[in-house]
Amino acid sequence: MIAVRNASRWIQNGGRRIEILKGISLAIPTGQFVAIVGASGSGKSTLLGLLAGLDSPSEGEIWLDGVPIHNLAEAELAEVRGRKIGFVFQSYQLIQTLTALENVLLPYELNVEGNGLATARKLLEEVGLGERMDHYPVQLSGGEQQRVALARAFVVEPPIVMADEPTGNLDSENGRHVLNLLLERKRRAGTTLVLVTHDPEVASHADRRIVLKDGRVVEDSLPCTDSLRESAAAAGREQHG
Repeated sequence: MIAVRNASRWIQNGGRRIEILKGISLAIPTGQFVAIVGASGSGKSTLLGLLAGLDSPSEGEIWLDGVPIHNLAEAELAEVRGRKIGFVFQSYQLIQTLTALENVLLPYELNVEGNGLATARKLLEEVGLGERMDHYPVQLSGGEQQRVALARAFVVEPPIVMADEPTGNLDSENGRHVLNLLLERKRRAGTTLVLVTHDPEVASHADRRIVLKDGRVVEDSLPCTDSLRESAAAAGREQHG
């Protein structure tokens, strides 16, 4: 589902190059739950941003469900993101002038033809917000806002869900609720789940744990082989001619 080959990310600060990620290579098969962990500044969120197509590598390749997103134009990249990825932010990123229902519908309206109203309503019911659909974010607690964000991530039924510290701003009870919703989605839909977290309890539920330090992978509980990466890349080349 996701393949990364020798991806690096750096920024220029005058004459100095600041390296954030250094030669990352990995492959994530369909349906796997991966927790990316490491100290602050290790490059976790940067790596997640590259996997989601929110940023581009300075060098290297990233393949997403057979699509080489490292060399796509922005319009093509936005279309891939909209159809293949549901993204959950730590800070919820809800639009304050839209109701819970309208926030959930937004990705559907931007990326999918048809009417997603029934799907959005069903998802809000599933996350326990059936009575709060017409409420605005300011009228919701942090846990409720994050559940709206989860429903929004699920609404186009993407094959991949990515989350950046989705429980980081929540108390333990709401954090467990959010994690359970993510795990249930993975179980029911076979979703590939990639999650950045500082929380050892959250990471303990993952199928695989990738540890970053100073921009490099220093531990991988299920390291992929070169042949698996080659297979993923080859599948992408065959699919897209």
